[in-house]
Order: sequence, then structure tokens, then C-alpha cells
Amino acid sequence: MPFTAKSGKFNASIKAVTLGSGDKATTIGGENVLPFYTFDAPIEHAPKVGIEVTDFGMEHEPDCVKKYYEGCTTAADMVKKAVTFEGVDFVSFRMEGGDPNGANKSTEELIATLKEVAEAAGDMPLVVSGSKNAERDAELLSKAAEAVQGKNAIILAAREENYKTVGAAAGLAYSQIVGAESSVDINLAKQLNVLLSQLGVNPSNIAMNVGSASAGYGYEYVASTMQRIKAAALSQNDAQLQMPIITPVASETWGTKEATATEVDVPEWGDVESRGIDMEVETAAADLACGSNAVILKHPVSVATVSKLIKELV
Repeated sequence: MPFTAKSGKFNASIKAVTLGSGDKATTIGGENVLPFYTFDAPIEHAPKVGIEVTDFGMEHEPDCVKKYYEGCTTAADMVKKAVTFEGVDFVSFRMEGGDPNGANKSTEELIATLKEVAEAAGDMPLVVSGSKNAERDAELLSKAAEAVQGKNAIILAAREENYKTVGAAAGLAYSQIVGAESSVDINLAKQLNVLLSQLGVNPSNIAMNVGSASAGYGYEYVASTMQRIKAAALSQNDAQLQMPIITPVASETWGTKEATATEVDVPEWGDVESRGIDMEVETAAADLACGSNAVILKHPVSVATVSKLIKELV
């Protein structure tokens, strides 16, 4: 008796969200199958890979990353070089210095740097991230949405504490894409999407960051959350969970002990650069397999490696 495989193609689909404009605009989402299930249906928009630069420029980067930006002095210089690296689909600029518990840079300084970065990126799609402090980001991301008006950028991210301010500025006033950030919980992710929709943000202009962690650091919660969200979006046709997912990987993986411990301290672990790349690639690959539609990385080798992986699987 012949075997007939059951199709994994769903009637529902993930919303397609386009970031950027012009020839280099790129689209995430749009699929109606589980991650990389191309044997059930074609995936028109393959997952995308971004490269991260922060307002600190070269200052806080590990030596193994700095060598790829030789001759650069500012964040804008780094972006000009970053867009030439293999596999880069978009640039992510993180305003790390805005953290009031850290450098606490002024809003004016950060927005001035953002404008320089946006100009340096040219037509390359842009993601703008905040300081990870919800109160400060309400101001920073609202100003950022205005500063990059016309770029069709993802403003990452609106959280439950500041979604009204960030969502209104990014999604309504300046026609950007709103990144909705929740804390590794399907119900919180859905609730934030509902709140943004009730605010007036078009669901087709929302991308989700449902939480992230480095592989080995409580990652199973991230994996299960992404999988549950994709299952609900596709098999249950839950419209409030059908937004594409974007996952910041760089800021998680390059702070782990595996990526930072010197070879003098742990010689048995081997080369520190290889360890950092491994952590980043492993985490990004897991995120993509669990349902992320875009990942943000730091090391150029990681970007090229994950980009090649995607091309082989889609």
C-alpha cells in the first residue's frame, strides 16, 4: 500500500512585513508552513540576517570583531563597512549608551549618531533598538522614529510599559514598523499585539521580539515560546500571533562566559573568537529553526555562516 505523506501546509499564514524601501527593501514572514518546511510549500521570503552596530562604535567590541572594522572610528564608519559584508540583509543600530544605569548619554547625542548611521546605511534596511530601559526608551525610540522617517525601519521595541508612546510615534505618526517586545511568554506576546492593534497600529506593521537568550542559558523557554506562537498562528489561525518574529542574538551571545573568557583563564576551551562565533551561530540557528524570521548578529563570520545555512535550507 503506497504511503501518502500528510501535508504540513496551513490555510493560515504569517503576515509579510517589508522593511526598508527601494531596491534593497527586504520582506520577512509570509510563510504558511513551519520553519524550513519547504517540502510542504515554498517559502517565498527566506529568513533574514542583520548585523549590529551600537552607539559606542568600536569602544565595546571584542578584538575579534574590531579587526573587521580596521580604520573605522565612529558607528557610521562601521556601518559603511558592515553593509559590504557577505550575507547582510539589514543593519541594526542599538542605542546602548542610553541606559540611565550605564553611560546615560543624552537623547540629542544618540539621535545625532542615529542620523549619521542612517545616512551611512544608505538604502540598506534599518532596525533601531533602544537601551533596554523601558522608561528611557519611550523617549529615545519616539525620537528615533522621527529621525529615520521615510526609512520604513523597525523600531525595536515597544514594551508593555511604553507601548503607547513608542507605538504611537513609530506606528502612527512616522509610519515605521513597530517591534513588539515581550518576555518569553505566548500570552504576553499576544496581549502586546492586541494592545498595539487597539492603539491603531496596523497589524501588518508589527514585528515581534518574543524574548531571547543565548544557547545554554535558559534557551529552552525561548524555543518553546517561539514554537507555541508559530503553532497557534498557523494551526489555530490566531491573527494576533501572525506577526513575523525578529530576534536579537548578538547582545545575548557575546556577553556569555563562553564568548568572553580568555584563553589564559580557560585554555581547554580553545580560541576565544571561535567560541564567540560558535555561540552566535548555534543560537541563531536554533532561533530560526524555532520560528524566528530574522536574527541580529555581530560577527561578520557569523552573518556569512547563518546566511549560507538559510540558503541551503530554503
